[in-house]
Amino acid sequence: MAMPTRRNPLMPWYLGLSIIAIVDVYVGYQFYATKCEATGLPQFLVLIIIPGIYLVLMYLTFKSQD
Repeated sequence: MAMPTRRNPLMPWYLGLSIIAIVDVYVGYQFYATKCEATGLPQFLVLIIIPGIYLVLMYLTFKSQD
């Protein structure tokens, strides 16, 4: 009987990272292309802080499953 291969426990994190990066690029482009009236702080929160917190929490969740 063949032994099942062990998959990388961080694979969902890598996929989430790539999806967040793609969405960040799109939202950043929309901020730039439409000359968004939002000030720097909300743009910084949307593009950097919120995705960063999400990625850290997702990473900690997957690392704790080991």
